[in-house]
Amino acid sequence: MKPRDAYENPLVTRYASPEMLRIFSPDRKFRGWRALWIALARAEMELGLPITPAQIQALEAARDDIDYEAVDRHEREIRHDVMAHLHAFAERCPGARPILHLGATSCYVTDNQDLLLLRDALDLVLRTAANVVEALAEQARRYRDLPTLGFTHFQPAQPTTVGKRICLWIQDLLLDLERLEFEREHLRFRGVKGTTGTQASFLDLFDGDPARVEELDRKVAAEMGFSRTWPVTGQTYPRKVDYQVLAALSGLAQSAHKFAVDLRLLMHLGEMREPVGDRQVGSSAMPYKRNPMRSERLTSLARYLISLPANAAHTAAEQWLERTLDDSANRRITIPQAFLAADAVLNLYLDVARGLAVEEAVVARNLARELPFLATERILMLAAKAGGDRQELHERIRVHAGEARRALHEGAPENDLLARLAADPAFASVREALDGLLDPAAYTGRAPQQVDAFLESHVDPVFRKYAEHLGRSGDVRV
Repeated sequence: MKPRDAYENPLVTRYASPEMLRIFSPDRKFRGWRALWIALARAEMELGLPITPAQIQALEAARDDIDYEAVDRHEREIRHDVMAHLHAFAERCPGARPILHLGATSCYVTDNQDLLLLRDALDLVLRTAANVVEALAEQARRYRDLPTLGFTHFQPAQPTTVGKRICLWIQDLLLDLERLEFEREHLRFRGVKGTTGTQASFLDLFDGDPARVEELDRKVAAEMGFSRTWPVTGQTYPRKVDYQVLAALSGLAQSAHKFAVDLRLLMHLGEMREPVGDRQVGSSAMPYKRNPMRSERLTSLARYLISLPANAAHTAAEQWLERTLDDSANRRITIPQAFLAADAVLNLYLDVARGLAVEEAVVARNLARELPFLATERILMLAAKAGGDRQELHERIRVHAGEARRALHEGAPENDLLARLAADPAFASVREALDGLLDPAAYTGRAPQQVDAFLESHVDPVFRKYAEHLGRSGDVRV
């Protein structure tokens, strides 16, 4: 049994997926450091430095053999994590010790590995977000033409369709996908730049030959999967990159938050339901309750993620000249936490979207209750067109509508506004047409066609792009 006497991060123990946890695991990071050291040594050998194939082979053989106890022992002594790992690596391949980290600074491994992690984490976020879009699109197609009461200010407004409302949620996510893809595609490697970005140490190694220094930068980046490096750096890559990535993740959280709040409102109205476990308990005191647990958790986690870009913005603003180390401890926390939170948000969103249930009878009942009020604009136009006084008709409708609303509030089983208007001589000219004005589909405009066009033109291209990654489900661990 694991110990319970120390704090545990809920993003790790409860919310984030195993895939995202692996990306930001210590082992992934430190194996990445070793891959970077090997890539640097290999490129330096290929460009003429006195490094032997046997030394590269020794590095490769020890690549995954990380003695973490030795690392901890070294770090306690020298108080430097990169040097601790460097010593532990060298102990596993002593013949390659003289050429390890040749010309490099600590940020060669730390910053370049952070960029590798950003790339992999963004890929996972994009794949999961595409699955959320897929899940919502299935629901939008299913309910493309189901009329439902629209709301502005959370007050009854003109009808829309359930499918059209879902498309609003999808559209927000498409904006996020576009921004996240932009950040992913524009990631650059820090590359091989030296202590203050001047590449002076590498120029010394290559006897003042700038062409080989530039080629070293390109070769290492290419081996690590990057086609571009930052043209100029200080000791670090620009910390604005972290802010821009976290801002994109915050946008994703904003979309998820809006969806979750909308769903909570609709659950209160009884029109939609999030999935619920067979033995899920809603309240310790009220056994009948079905609280919107998933949507509330989604709102909570999204709110946390929305807040994080401000932290990265302050870090970017605080970097002195070529670099200051007050970014380090902060970034160790903020960047992984942002991605773990984004991952948790998306997996919850996906779980809810896949299992979303629409209570069609309740949707129809709620709309029927308000539809006579919504029909009054048409009734006014028809009666005026038949020769009535528009201003007098408007006043009579206002009075009748108020009385009908009062009756509903006092317990009337249904809205009797049309019966009141039919009994009013002022509307005798349209009396026969009144019942025909209660077809909900007549009030949804082009909503069904908008759903079809939107899915075809904007959503289907996303499916084609992420086809091999679609079809997965969300995972709510607790």
